[in-house]
Amino acid sequence: MKIESIAIKNFGVFKEVTVKNLPKMAVFLGTNGSGKSTFFDVFGFLSDALQHNVTVAVNRRGGFSEVISRESKAGDLITFEIKFRSPQPDSDYAPLVTYLLEIGRENGKIVINREILKYRRGQKSGQPWKFLNFSRGEGYAVTNESEYGKKGVKEERDFQKVSSPDILAIKGLGQFEKFKVISSFRAMLEKWYVSDFKIEYGRNISDTGIANHLSVTGDNLAQVSKYIYDEHREIFDNILEKLPKRIPGISKVEAAETEDGRIILRFQDRNFKDPFIARYVSDGTIKMFAYMILLHDPEPHPLLCIEEPENFLHPDLLLQLCEEIREYAQRGGQVFISTHSPDFVNGLDVDELFFLIKEKGFSVIKAASDDRMVKDLAKENQLGWLWRNHYIKGANLS
Repeated sequence: MKIESIAIKNFGVFKEVTVKNLPKMAVFLGTNGSGKSTFFDVFGFLSDALQHNVTVAVNRRGGFSEVISRESKAGDLITFEIKFRSPQPDSDYAPLVTYLLEIGRENGKIVINREILKYRRGQKSGQPWKFLNFSRGEGYAVTNESEYGKKGVKEERDFQKVSSPDILAIKGLGQFEKFKVISSFRAMLEKWYVSDFKIEYGRNISDTGIANHLSVTGDNLAQVSKYIYDEHREIFDNILEKLPKRIPGISKVEAAETEDGRIILRFQDRNFKDPFIARYVSDGTIKMFAYMILLHDPEPHPLLCIEEPENFLHPDLLLQLCEEIREYAQRGGQVFISTHSPDFVNGLDVDELFFLIKEKGFSVIKAASDDRMVKDLAKENQLGWLWRNHYIKGANLS
């Protein structure tokens, strides 16, 4: 999966904004209050809506009046439209899929005004099929999707109704194998990862158990380390080989099981004979090791969102982290990052950089590559330097 574009209407500081031509790794700059966290929260919002319902997603953010953009009128809708490429098992061509979600409020209750999932199979002309088309809790789903694209074949629709108008249709119908396109999209959305890593959680001495993927807070870091060590030894060895370059002074890391059945991380400093456990190492060491585990996941997340990865890390490590993230994206997972660090931005190509600015009280998102001067200067100058010296117009405080 690769998200090609995102359109947002009436969601917080985004009155109406569209971001196109998103690369596998996209980095977003912006001053405090420019909307970076709100942009990332689009994915958190959709994940909450899928896991629970839209009412829960809205109420977790203070209610409808707090979520919808200021100056919105009665009847205005919160709208998300995501276009992404979806690889097909029987073809080299990945069709462009569109998912549209409109959210409103009626009689004091949150409702889904429209929810549509559609795409055109192959590269031929013709009308795309709407594999899912719902409004206010009812609608239809296509059941003969395997026939799509064949000459003379028309949609066969199955009328469905969910139990409440604030429940995503992809949540209910995605559980049924006969709705393959819907099920595939739901599975992809469930695997989105919006990082909320907390250093103190990463230091936990975890109970023994199986954890295949790092949690968003990092509280199962030791368990995932043990899993990769046991089940994907070549990946773990690759991480160990990189550690001396990524974490100065560290020569080895191992995940060990204690006599009482708990998992601890032991770090070996090249200057000391005995290793020391995670609670005694620096915050930066824990965070970099967590990133290494996350970015070497045997099953990459289709979308990974990371806010301000530079926190607790020495500036000299950020170019290396940037390269690790790019390698992850090349292996199959798309990554969106926000940052305040010119050192991290120095590792980017101009097509990977976007920035947020306020215009008339609302935020817009612009691509650095759309500025001809920036694109030309980036051929001979690092982007972080251009940013700090105010060559990227709108990306600075003044």
